[in-house]
Amino acid sequence: MLLTGTYERTLDDKNRLVFPARVREQLTRDDQQLKMMSVSPGPDQCLWLFTPEPLDRLSAKLDQMSTTNVEVRAFRRLFFGPMEQVDVDKAGRILIPQRLLDFAGLKREVTLIGVQDYLELWDPDRWREY
Repeated sequence: MLLTGTYERTLDDKNRLVFPARVREQLTRDDQQLKMMSVSPGPDQCLWLFTPEPLDRLSAKLDQMSTTNVEVRAFRRLFFGPMEQVDVDKAGRILIPQRLLDFAGLKREVTLIGVQDYLELWDPDRWREY
């Protein structure tokens, strides 16, 4: 799966993100709708959104790195510790937990970008500055 594009989105009153049709198409495999994603803080004060397969690949790569490496341990803690698994409903929406919204400084308006095998969710002003 190749996730691409930049999309201006608006979170609804319940902090749900509706994926654009193009992203829903990219997330669909064998005509089966995606049912779950994992959301974690990213290093640039954005959120990372992973489907199961790319997350499994990243986890496998991390398993090959030495646990005696301070940076590897820190990344694992900061990435997996606050990660939340969220359901994708039939309308292509996910509920973003409030504590993750707070981490990324996200309000109502957000920018969703495809980054090859995962998605990032940014505050629009921060994304433009980046």
